[in-house]
Amino acid sequence: MLLSENIKIALRSIKGNLLRTALTVMIIAIGIMALVSILTAIDGIKSSLSSSFSSMGSNSFEIVRKGDGVRRNGRRQKRGELISYKQATDFKENYEYPADVALSVTWSGQSVLKYKDEKTNPNISIYGGDENYLLAKGFDLEYGRNFSEIEVQNGQKVAIIGADLADILIGGSRERAIGRVISINNKKFRVIGVLKGKGASMSSNDRFGIVPITAVRQYIGSNPTYQITVAVKAATDMEAAMAVAEGAFRRARGLRPGDDDDFEISKSDAIVNILMESTSTIRIGTYVIAGMTLIGAAIGLMNIMLVSVTERTREVGVRKALGATRQAILTQFLTEAVVICVIGGFLGVFLGFLAGNLVPFFLGGAFVVPWAWMIGGIIICVITGLVSGIYPAYKAGGLDPIESLRHE
Repeated sequence: MLLSENIKIALRSIKGNLLRTALTVMIIAIGIMALVSILTAIDGIKSSLSSSFSSMGSNSFEIVRKGDGVRRNGRRQKRGELISYKQATDFKENYEYPADVALSVTWSGQSVLKYKDEKTNPNISIYGGDENYLLAKGFDLEYGRNFSEIEVQNGQKVAIIGADLADILIGGSRERAIGRVISINNKKFRVIGVLKGKGASMSSNDRFGIVPITAVRQYIGSNPTYQITVAVKAATDMEAAMAVAEGAFRRARGLRPGDDDDFEISKSDAIVNILMESTSTIRIGTYVIAGMTLIGAAIGLMNIMLVSVTERTREVGVRKALGATRQAILTQFLTEAVVICVIGGFLGVFLGFLAGNLVPFFLGGAFVVPWAWMIGGIIICVITGLVSGIYPAYKAGGLDPIESLRHE
């Protein structure tokens, strides 16, 4: 008998026991929905985080003093010495790998910016950076220009501000902010650039400002620590560039051979990698929940199929009397079990696809089409149908045709 004919018979049988079959389909759908939705949500969160952190410079790494980097074990590390301005500039001048080196320092995370009668809340972060800072951090200008080397060398009072700050202080078109003189912590700076808006995320927002690093030095305390960011041309150069940077910065720090590093080198995606590692436990939990649900669905489906065999014993006898083989009967009932599971699988995949994309939607992430999980869910349903239907199908195929015809 053709597969299409077996499917038609299976659909007629399902229609004849609609309520009972619908309950089993829903159990299967819930299991697949749990699997697909959670895994889709994880993929969506991963995509959102990767996109957010890539805006910091996907091909960059940072050098910070030991104890300031990302910690994986939660334990507090002994901090290394502060990175001085001389050490940072020595590294920049002597780093021989073909890459862009940016120096930066935090002026304040509680700054107030003013323009005429408008001012911000005292929660604005202001950074000192050089001419390579925007490139290394992955920032793009919407209007205006970057710092020139002369402006950085001379410590001129110019500033580049985030999109939100331009909206708050100037209003109207952000281009109007170019050339305006604003007050940063009661110090006058002329705006020469406005950054493209990125929106709030875990890694950045649009309420911060950047001024030349040499201009900041006269306003900050005597012991700031400077940050070094290195942007390479391609991600494949990252490891080689980091190895060269380690040797160059050890020389800048004056470390002797055999001395332990008192600084850390970390990629810009380190936080993403740590967060993604923590999702492994969630994935395992998802597999367990979905597996338990599908086991329950398989047991329920097997029970339905056994009842169906009993109810259709006479039908089996008639078919065998007309020449149907044991293999044909077995295939018919096995096909019916698989069809029920596949219906539940498609429903579960659809619901899981919608539910899973709600999380990245509210996080402002990308819309994810989890083809792998969707196809995997259907395959799991086919396997579930085969496992739960093989015994009832074997039992139906083994019925004696004479006894079956006598069955009432």
